[in-house]
Amino acid sequence: MKFVRYGETGAEKPGVVDADGRIRDLSSHVSDISGAALSDLHKFARLDLDSLPVVEGDVRFGPCVGGTGKFICIGLNFADHAEESGMAVPEEPVIFAKYTSAICGPNDPIIIPRGAEKVDWEVELGLVIGKPAKYVEEANALEYLAGYCLINDVSERGYQLERGGQWSKGKSSDNFGPTGPWLVTPDEIDDPDNLAMWLDVNGERMQDGTTANMIYKPAFLISYLSQFFTLHPGDIISTGTPAGVGMGMTPQTYLKAGDVVELGVEGLGTQRQVCVADD
Repeated sequence: MKFVRYGETGAEKPGVVDADGRIRDLSSHVSDISGAALSDLHKFARLDLDSLPVVEGDVRFGPCVGGTGKFICIGLNFADHAEESGMAVPEEPVIFAKYTSAICGPNDPIIIPRGAEKVDWEVELGLVIGKPAKYVEEANALEYLAGYCLINDVSERGYQLERGGQWSKGKSSDNFGPTGPWLVTPDEIDDPDNLAMWLDVNGERMQDGTTANMIYKPAFLISYLSQFFTLHPGDIISTGTPAGVGMGMTPQTYLKAGDVVELGVEGLGTQRQVCVADD
């Protein structure tokens, strides 16, 4: 199933996408696509979706999961991206935090912070945790998933790499975490280790990859992270990006106000963002 959160920022309602691509309102069955509800999404498979109200007109998609406590990102998880970044392939996963205030809807604008000159794009596969995971074995790690989603790990490379300290300051500006449109349950994704992924800027293909080229796969990442801290329902793991980011180009190319970014991962929908300068 494909779950959504729709409506104005901070007032999103729960929904589900029916076989015809229409949003059906789930408010009479669940208050939000978050928290404890994430561990029980399978129960909605028994619902007659045709009995649910159709959401009419154009609506804003919010982030596809609410109540996220941790937004965990994996760096350099594609060998071709590590190479274009001039960095070694890591012997263990590179982990950094993207603060949850960066989370926004999939089609909300990318806000270029004041003074930012190196805002970059990264199409990524997201994993949404559905139940508490601690000391999980890789063999059953995917049992802890609520589902998969599409993420643009927007980055300010100057802040990330040239201002000292950790990467998080270059990853966590407002609207640097477009998430959704859908939370897709695991039964709809046959092979998360082999999904096409792409990203365009102003209609030009920049990234064209596949999750098959991940160094560390989703099941391993869930198991690995759970050895260090408990993963809770609603936590998001963004699993890394293939080659084709602006930092890796010659000359380097970065986003500016007015640019349009479009991206997708097979089976997980698409996003479209217009870049705007912060006030």
